Amino acid sequence: MAEQLVTERLVLRSWHVDDARAALDVFGHADVARWLSPIMEQVPDLPAMRLLLRQWIAEDARSIPPAGRWSIQQREDERVIGGATLLPLPPGNQDLEIGWQLHPDVWGQGYSVETTYALAQWAFQHEVDEIFAVVRPSNTRAAAAVRRNGMEWVGETSKYFGLTMEVFRLRLADLDLAAKQQRLPPGLEAE
Repeated sequence: MAEQLVTERLVLRSWHVDDARAALDVFGHADVARWLSPIMEQVPDLPAMRLLLRQWIAEDARSIPPAGRWSIQQREDERVIGGATLLPLPPGNQDLEIGWQLHPDVWGQGYSVETTYALAQWAFQHEVDEIFAVVRPSNTRAAAAVRRNGMEWVGETSKYFGLTMEVFRLRLADLDLAAKQQRLPPGLEAE
């Protein structure tokens, strides 16, 4: 089960079925879902979101730390604003991917960076040497967020999910918020 992680503004905690309405606001939003396909489609309604949360909760109960799924909740008002993951990447499940999904209302407020930093610290406490983010080439917002955490672009691959993806890597020594942002892949401009 995912351990609760607390940052200055956020609580990353396990999902609960009672989170279904807030989760649907995120995973049912077209602007979020477009970046998740083909791994996950837009969630169509509340019953589907409840079912998906039950699946995530069951998977999380079997996960070996640091892998897991978290809801992202604002500390100030306890509002669930998104979800985060540390999951093995197919094929082979050898690489650990960090990911997050936030409601568009909170984009641009630094929550993805805060989430990424907390999850990376968690992973590195569990003898993980490196974590990866795989980003669609046109998702400049995600590429900018991972770069703000010092993630280094290491190339393109179609190894994951059958899509050409930009791959970013973070090692413990790179986890420095004051460090210079890493370079972007050729031809990708940050927003």
